[in-house]
Amino acid sequence: MFDKKQKSYTDLLGKTNRIVEGTTIKGDIISQADFRLDGHLIGNFESGGKIVIGPAGSVTGDIVCKNADIEGKFDGKIQVTEVLNVKSKASIHGEVIVGKLSVEPGADFSASCAMKTNIKNQMPTNGQQTASKKA
Repeated sequence: MFDKKQKSYTDLLGKTNRIVEGTTIKGDIISQADFRLDGHLIGNFESGGKIVIGPAGSVTGDIVCKNADIEGKFDGKIQVTEVLNVKSKASIHGEVIVGKLSVEPGADFSASCAMKTNIKNQMPTNGQQTASKKA
């Protein structure tokens, strides 16, 4: 009478996964849904949605996502197809490739940065690199 159907991943895109403060994950995370990280990730993160790194959160590794808000610490390579928002208390070290970039005053932004309007074709999917030129 009250059968519930499983939600498809497109229904989950409005939902947010959370890693709370005090949690450390060593390994890679792949998610289609949005993600909020207030703990620590030592590894890579890939999402078709948005990642939010809270003030207590940190990532050491690579990130590939659609949008990102960073208020905590990040060390590695980040590729954002749309907008990267760097908050005033954020600390970013490494390499940044974005479509659009917003950096608040006071942020520690010590990274090489490339802004590319069409980075979707250059971003790896499922861990595979795309060929930039033919042999």
